[in-house]
Amino acid sequence: MTTVYLIRHAETDGNLHRIFQGRYDIELSENGLRQAQQLADRFRGERIDAVFTSPLERAVQTAKALNRYHNAPISEVDGLMEIDGGEFEGIPFDELALRYPAEYRTWNEDICNFQAIGGESMREVFDRIKATIIGIVCRSGGQTIAIVSHGCAIRNFLCYAKGLPFSKFDTLEWFANTAVTKIEFDGLKPHILFEGDTSHLAEPALLVLE
Repeated sequence: MTTVYLIRHAETDGNLHRIFQGRYDIELSENGLRQAQQLADRFRGERIDAVFTSPLERAVQTAKALNRYHNAPISEVDGLMEIDGGEFEGIPFDELALRYPAEYRTWNEDICNFQAIGGESMREVFDRIKATIIGIVCRSGGQTIAIVSHGCAIRNFLCYAKGLPFSKFDTLEWFANTAVTKIEFDGLKPHILFEGDTSHLAEPALLVLE
């Protein structure tokens, strides 16, 4: 049995000000640093054998905080990165509606078919994150591991973990910053024990989509 804690990174100023981040690299906000410490405290008494993280700075900072009391090996994995948002990246959501009305409408109304100009399609994200996490699980048999990734990427993996077809991706909810999902793998078959838990936070996290 392999146990995976799948965790969204802590808050950034981009989350706070509702900027579409994608691969746009940004550090944690002051509040995000506090959230990361609270996440570390949550995991202080838990077993963590290894940590895998997206190489984007907001995820790396979160992973290092989570690992504060464990000294487990940390591996940066490109396949755990957020959706490549192409021309959407670094732009406030309110501006996207004006600058890219068709693509922004697809994001809101038909997200399974979303693809920003110059970016990844949502289906590509689903295939990438599924292959990446399953590959990590294959190499981590019997361990308890933490995986730090991003809102859209995690939502895609949970679509797979719940046994849903990709066409049902839009029925899943978004998770807040530092939300923790626990999944046990019997071989490669996932069993979700809990999802989207932020009970470690002193104050509720803002729910931001990306």
